[in-house]
Amino acid sequence: MAKQLDYHTIREIFARFHAAEPEPKGELEHVNAYTLVVAVALSAQATDAGVNKATRALFKIADTPQKMLDLGEEGLIEHIKTIGLFRQKAKNVIKLSRILVEDYGGEVPNSRAALQSLPGVGRKTANVVLNMWWHQPTQAVDTHIFRVGNRTGIAPGKDVDAVERAIEDNIPADYQQHAHHWLILHGRYTCVARKPKCAACLIRDLCKFEDKNL
Repeated sequence: MAKQLDYHTIREIFARFHAAEPEPKGELEHVNAYTLVVAVALSAQATDAGVNKATRALFKIADTPQKMLDLGEEGLIEHIKTIGLFRQKAKNVIKLSRILVEDYGGEVPNSRAALQSLPGVGRKTANVVLNMWWHQPTQAVDTHIFRVGNRTGIAPGKDVDAVERAIEDNIPADYQQHAHHWLILHGRYTCVARKPKCAACLIRDLCKFEDKNL
């Protein structure tokens, strides 16, 4: 775990991320808040590309909780069987759809507590939805962010909760909204797990990673 970077270094890092990609976007395809919840729930232990491939046809016929209930669990499984853990995920999606219809009038709630009460929706999923749909400056820490936060010194922490707090505490307020997207994309395409592409990295001169692959 690298030592926490100072405020001015972190501000420079995010200024560079912003200059390179002013409006970073999540890569999960969705058409509304409900399909975003479903897509994020399906993405656990799966790639965004794999989820998108499965949901393109699904969301054309089931883009509301009621339509998903009408499709049913077996119908849903037919669409998502290429995704890992598809049977459990199908059960969760049907359960959360029923709760949304019965308790929320078919609408997705915009509070973390309410989102986390839905089957298959954890803190990370809730934070993604709050950030991407309601533009709240929440930080959804996945394996990419955990790695980048610790490797670089941007947001070191022993677990995902600690890294989330480090992001909230140390990244300047004007960069909080897009922080997790910049970090995810950096971890997915540049600061990869096995052979980080340090030679092509925007922030290699500011990063605390000792084993730079230059």
